[in-house]
Amino acid sequence: MKWTSISKSRQILWAMGLILVGILINIIPSKIVLFFDIPIFADSIGTILAAMLGGTLPAVIVGFFSNAFNGISDLTTLYYGIISILIGVAATQFQQRGYFRSALKACITVIAFAALGGILGSILTYFLYGYDFGEGISAPFSIAIHNNLGFSKFFAQLTADFVIDIIDKSIVVAIAIIAHRKIPLKLKHLYSHVFLFDPNLAEHMRQIGSYHIKRSLLRKVVFIVIIAEILLGALASITGFVLYRQVSIGKFVDIAHGLTEAASVAIDADRVDEFIAEGEKAPGYTEIESKLYKIRNGFPQALYLYVYKILEDGCHVVFDLDATDGEEGGEPGSVIAFDPTFVPYLPKLLNGEPIEPIISDDQYGWLLTVYKPLKNSVGKTVAYVAADISMGEILIDQAKFFIKLLSMFFGLSIIIMSIVLEFVHRGIVNPVNRMASGAIHFAYNLEQSRVNSVQELDSLNITTDDEIEYLYKALIKTCKDSVEFIERLEKAAERITRMQDEIIINFAEMVEARDTSTGNHIKKTAFYVEAIAKELQREGKFSEILDDAYIAKLKRSAPLHDIGKIAVSDLILNKPSKLTDEEFAIMKSHTTEGWHILEKIEENASDSMDDDYLKEATEMAHYHHEKWDGTGYPTGIKGNGIPLSARIMAVADVFDALVAERIYKKPFTYEKAMAIITEGAGKHFDPVVVEAFSHISEELYAQRTVLDDIVTHKHDDAAKG
Repeated sequence: MKWTSISKSRQILWAMGLILVGILINIIPSKIVLFFDIPIFADSIGTILAAMLGGTLPAVIVGFFSNAFNGISDLTTLYYGIISILIGVAATQFQQRGYFRSALKACITVIAFAALGGILGSILTYFLYGYDFGEGISAPFSIAIHNNLGFSKFFAQLTADFVIDIIDKSIVVAIAIIAHRKIPLKLKHLYSHVFLFDPNLAEHMRQIGSYHIKRSLLRKVVFIVIIAEILLGALASITGFVLYRQVSIGKFVDIAHGLTEAASVAIDADRVDEFIAEGEKAPGYTEIESKLYKIRNGFPQALYLYVYKILEDGCHVVFDLDATDGEEGGEPGSVIAFDPTFVPYLPKLLNGEPIEPIISDDQYGWLLTVYKPLKNSVGKTVAYVAADISMGEILIDQAKFFIKLLSMFFGLSIIIMSIVLEFVHRGIVNPVNRMASGAIHFAYNLEQSRVNSVQELDSLNITTDDEIEYLYKALIKTCKDSVEFIERLEKAAERITRMQDEIIINFAEMVEARDTSTGNHIKKTAFYVEAIAKELQREGKFSEILDDAYIAKLKRSAPLHDIGKIAVSDLILNKPSKLTDEEFAIMKSHTTEGWHILEKIEENASDSMDDDYLKEATEMAHYHHEKWDGTGYPTGIKGNGIPLSARIMAVADVFDALVAERIYKKPFTYEKAMAIITEGAGKHFDPVVVEAFSHISEELYAQRTVLDDIVTHKHDDAAKG
């Protein structure tokens, strides 16, 4: 446990080192090119390199905090952190798909980065500050595009930023690729382990094919986190926008109140009627009007400032300043008819009462209007001082805030999401994937490798101190118990198989013992059948049938081929002379009798025995006396209609009968026996089987005496026992 803690501490130090170096690589070159007035940015080399080494997490942290450091001197730089973060995310995807290893694909990365830095950056600037050429790196180029190509200021700046970013990102990507290739492979492996980053994900996907489903858990987590971030972002943005709107309106209302308060101080309320009657001729009117202009000009947000006396017949102008062009408005004493939107407020206005700020959209535009009662020396409302502020100004202010909010929120959200995903990947997804991989390897591995699979699973050493670790320990125990159980089952199955084989052999020997003339016939035919089948397999014959499992079944089936002789009389089996037609007919019935016996066994024991094995035994017993040309018995089928097992047994059976001694004949020589077998090819025997047999027959003939000795010794040992 102590070593694990030390290992984690070292990983944290390596991670912090990569992030710090990445930030320095971003900042130092950008400051150098800025100092020498070089028209590029060079501020994302560290971001891309961090993505290539460690993936999304170090890349987005490097990108954001590089902007944050630059934001110490220029706060607006922080709002562009989202672009650096997106470049880091894109660089990670490009690295995993091998784009940085191909010159052509590297060009695609340059275009993508330029689109993020140039196009998205220009659009962000437009929404934040409005569009003018300014004094940035691209300003001279954008002015030239605007003047010579006739592009609007927006598209001229957009084009200039994109072109310059193409140049910048070409240099940046080239430097990042070269630097990455110079980094020792050992260090690359270290960082991929520290951040659990697979830099060759696409290649691994091709290698593991359908097993890539192991990544699906991380994809689900990513999807859930992204949806949560979007919903949270939408909620936070809407909430922030509504609150900021209220604050903005409140701020502009305060400005309007301040303006009307200052204006009311400048006006002599006791002389309102005089000003209406005489206008500019009234003593002091022009001086007051001049003060009002100065007051209005001190509030740049104000659009209009005016003083009206509200009577039944309309608004009587006292002062009317036009804030759009600085010229005077309506003449003093003139009457302005009420706008329909004004009607709901008339009762209070006619009574001289204060009213709440009004937002209206009429012939004068979309305005926020604040009315302040102007009271005379006895406290009576004699007029209203009104200030209009354009709602468009409020909307522009809100839009800027909203864009800043989104850029900051989603920039920080991507960082937080990357950190969350790193912890989820490290604490949940990676351990579960490792367990799943080990479990799949255990489940689908060869039997003899299951112990190794358990050892590999045990070596994962997953220590998460939570339910994942408990699940891992339970999985290890289950796999170990399964291996022990499988081993016990396999040993039991082997014992059962051996017992079956012994029972079969003993049963067949009991049948054979009644026929004193055959002598080890079942042993030798089984030996011959296996040898012929293996030779056919080696030569590529009957490849759709002949596999190791089928050959094993043939070997086990062979001793039962004459099981039907149990139904034949001993007198016929052991008759030293030629059989009569009637006796031969009875002898031939051993094929059908064997078929019936084995078919019944197969039917009654199909749930507990190897059905295919009994199937081959049944077919061999039934058809081993059929002939290739159809003249055999008991059914007279021919050619490939005869099961392959019976065609192989036919050759083995006849060969053993020819070279063995019988009570009715002496053994034939090898040459004579092979002559008979060869002559029977295409008539009695399958010619393909005969050809394969001829390639090994001499060796089999030489080994038959060894087989006799082995069997004899077995019988002697059994007798002594």
